[in-house]
Amino acid sequence: MPNTIIDAWAQPATRAAWEKMPEVARLFQQSGTTKILESGLTTEQIVVAMDAAGIDTLMLCAWHRPGQWIHHNDDIAAMIAEYPDRFVGVATVNLEKPVEAVRELDRAVNELGFKALRVVPWLWNRPPNDKFYFPLYVKCIELDIPFCTQVGHTGPLMPSETGRPIPYLDEVALTFPELKIVGGHIGHPWTDEMIGLAWKHENVFIDTSAYLPRYYPPQLLHYVKTYGQDKVLFGTNFPQLSLEKCVQQVYELGLPEAVQAKFFGLNAQRVFKL
Repeated sequence: MPNTIIDAWAQPATRAAWEKMPEVARLFQQSGTTKILESGLTTEQIVVAMDAAGIDTLMLCAWHRPGQWIHHNDDIAAMIAEYPDRFVGVATVNLEKPVEAVRELDRAVNELGFKALRVVPWLWNRPPNDKFYFPLYVKCIELDIPFCTQVGHTGPLMPSETGRPIPYLDEVALTFPELKIVGGHIGHPWTDEMIGLAWKHENVFIDTSAYLPRYYPPQLLHYVKTYGQDKVLFGTNFPQLSLEKCVQQVYELGLPEAVQAKFFGLNAQRVFKL
């Protein structure tokens, strides 16, 4: 029986995003995928790429940066409406307007059907223990949805300090033990810290987005195969990385069948309640 494959971190591929986020240009150049954003992809073209890779579901996230939306929650909802069996919405909000942010998160979950919140700290230059996040954590617990964030250095040309797992994410997990937290992008070069947090805290998880599987750190692979097999979720950060290449390289890792099934989809199904 083929694996259920869920990509825990993806976003639309639009030229508008490219123009509104010049910091990501270097990341896409390094990844060899600049042409995708320069031309953009339709929703149908994304589904074709998913089919070619054997991916069942993309967790599609909205983006907001100080002063403007990049991908609005309603834009994501429109894509889901086209292919409701292939996409799941991950909301975002205007972090620095807390009342507005909580209301928008409530709308995204209760009206649009989204399954998680994502805030990317480097966009705001605010680590996850900043006061502006705290009302959102309470709301996530109330809505019973995970909080997704970025950990590790920033591929985009922005400071990396906000992505340190310790002390920032550790403090959040201690203050809000009921909050499910998914740290995306592995946590490199603080991978050991991120693994330590996932081991320490029942509700902390890791997703592997933004790294091709052949470049996963050895300690992360060991964690996936052993005591962390319930704690790590497959992700790509599409369109930064090729869906097909990421899936194929996971198969090349030679993971035990049961571990591969958890990594590819079963863990995400459980964490996001899909």
